[in-house]
Amino acid sequence: MHISDGVLPVGAALASGAASLAIAAWSARRIQGEELPKVAVVTASFFVASLLHVPLGPTSVHLLIPGLVGVLLGRAAFLAIALGLVLQSLLFQFGGLTALGANALMMGIPALICGWLFQTFKGQARKRQVLVGGLAGGLGTVFSGLILALLLATGGEDFFGVARLALLAHVPVVAIEALVSAFTVSFLLKVKPELLQARDALHRES
Repeated sequence: MHISDGVLPVGAALASGAASLAIAAWSARRIQGEELPKVAVVTASFFVASLLHVPLGPTSVHLLIPGLVGVLLGRAAFLAIALGLVLQSLLFQFGGLTALGANALMMGIPALICGWLFQTFKGQARKRQVLVGGLAGGLGTVFSGLILALLLATGGEDFFGVARLALLAHVPVVAIEALVSAFTVSFLLKVKPELLQARDALHRES
């Protein structure tokens, strides 16, 4: 679900780049020193997950995990996703440098939303936290697909068909990511529940 160079109009690419830089700076300011190892691990997981592409008709799909990144990192999720996208673009030419801002918005904003949803509605019961974590994981991909459609729409009517195809192709990914997120939350609740609790930056005072 990466947008390549030349797909977006120049104005849309510049505006999304400026917005992404601003949000990334805001995200970086809210990372505490002791959280850096966690951010690094989640960034690496996002980087690897997005590299696994599966051909599907004229397009291809891959895991996005913005919802899970948001669940684990809160406000730091946007910076983690932006860094992962930079590495993917420079090392493997996934997406483009001029579209980097758009790609960061497409996956980073859903991560922030899903992180907020998880911390707001997770409650205390383990089953509820697993359920909400799974929903957040699936919704992250849904939101990314919707933002992709909006970004492609800035390029004109010719891209509407591409946007629809990309959304339909990622329907199975939504289900898979919901399951992956639910499993990850369940596992962390057993072995290290503090990773899902106290230091969520979305609820930290500015």
